[in-house]
Amino acid sequence: MATLPKAAQGTFDELFAGVEPGLAAIARRLRTIIRAVDASTVETVRLGDNAATYGVGPKKMTDGYAYIMPMRGYINLGFYQGAVLADPEKLLEGTGKGLRHVKIRSLAEANRRAVRALVAMALARRRSATAGRKRSTR
Repeated sequence: MATLPKAAQGTFDELFAGVEPGLAAIARRLRTIIRAVDASTVETVRLGDNAATYGVGPKKMTDGYAYIMPMRGYINLGFYQGAVLADPEKLLEGTGKGLRHVKIRSLAEANRRAVRALVAMALARRRSATAGRKRSTR
């Protein structure tokens, strides 16, 4: 496969076309959960980043709150502001300034109440930050 520029966009199906069927099913379930939490989510698939981003708009870092990324043996459900999310079940991994992720290896793991709660918290945080930016530009 040719190397794609980071900005190359595509579809969810294109992103998961070469992924093992069990992992693709997990990714589809996570997508369904995100859409159930946020019916108005904006899905932006960046093939060059190997991820589908979900946000209040199409911009990855300023609008995005979550992403789904295929890995070997699992699906990453990542959160752009994950470092500040409450995580009582200690699902989040990572040491970066802001990003955190949950490694999802089964549909049962995807269906945990805590996973849905993280999506809802990430969405609320992004909406709050976006509303604050809009108020400060008026």
